Amino acid sequence: MKRIGILTGGGDAPGLNAVIRAAVKTAINEYGCEVFGIRNGYDGFLDENGITPLGMNEVSGILPRGGTILGTANRGNPYARKVIRDGREVAIDISDEIVKGIEKLKMDALLVLGGDGTLHIAHELYQKGAPVIGLPKTIDNDIGGTEVTFGFDTALNIATDALDRLHTTAESHHRAMVLELMGRDAGFIALQAGVSGGADVILIPEIPFKFESVMKKIRARADKGSMFSILAVSEGAKPQGGGQIFSRKGDEVYVPRLGGIGQRVAEYIDSQGFESRVTVLGHLQRGGTPTAFDRMLATRYGAAAVRLAARGGFDRMVALQCGEITDLPLEEATAVPKRVRLDGDAVITARNIGISFGDE
Repeated sequence: MKRIGILTGGGDAPGLNAVIRAAVKTAINEYGCEVFGIRNGYDGFLDENGITPLGMNEVSGILPRGGTILGTANRGNPYARKVIRDGREVAIDISDEIVKGIEKLKMDALLVLGGDGTLHIAHELYQKGAPVIGLPKTIDNDIGGTEVTFGFDTALNIATDALDRLHTTAESHHRAMVLELMGRDAGFIALQAGVSGGADVILIPEIPFKFESVMKKIRARADKGSMFSILAVSEGAKPQGGGQIFSRKGDEVYVPRLGGIGQRVAEYIDSQGFESRVTVLGHLQRGGTPTAFDRMLATRYGAAAVRLAARGGFDRMVALQCGEITDLPLEEATAVPKRVRLDGDAVITARNIGISFGDE
């Protein structure tokens, strides 16, 4: 192994720089090979300034930094790249150009840091001959085959801190405070932050809710003298018999953007005579300094990915299983998105301590 590349695709997440740092240091210290960063996801292969050498100086001091020094793009699908043709916006397949770019740079391995979309693309590029290895990155924690993705713990801590802060103002003003959280179709952030932050109601995509059941919990608290309530609402939550709410529709390039369910819930609570306010935490969950857990996990992933590359373990993803770093086929990891288990102890525990999921 003489030369490897690293790219970060999809949305940013805390820990990306820690992975890059660990991969560069491991590649240089253990294998004496060159490392190149690809800027802005797969798009970097199409830009004359999209490839940059990564050495010890380039990764010095980036361990605690959020974001990614390489930049990223959540619209960088080489199988559906938007271009203007005859005055019209169309999607074209440029995946062959990406593979040629990897071959031109004589890369022995390409480490792909991304979520399910970016890793799906990596698997498809492998089928065209690209020597790819995946690393599971997403605050949503929805990638199969791994217990935890890097970025999740930081987002969880930020969400929990927000709930802690909302408690004081909710109690002071006797309001129902709704916190809308990220997570797409997986409720891990809302569930774990809700339990950790003392929420009274948790609404997640895996459990369709009834507005009446949400109000039942709020009224029960009021009847007992607690004139405020805290609701942790995942952006992908939906009422029974209804659908998710989107702030932007998707197409062949742009994924649909969830958002608005928190406002809908707050409006319903208001209509029932209880004052409510909604906070959308949004991109605050993805920014800033990664937690110690995410730094450690990201560092382990980065070093393990380089070791896997040295063994020729392409078309595989590094993962955390039973506390140990392992790896599995990319196709297997991305086949079934991970979701909150309704029979898991986290949901059962939440119900045990009186948290409502709006379904009863």
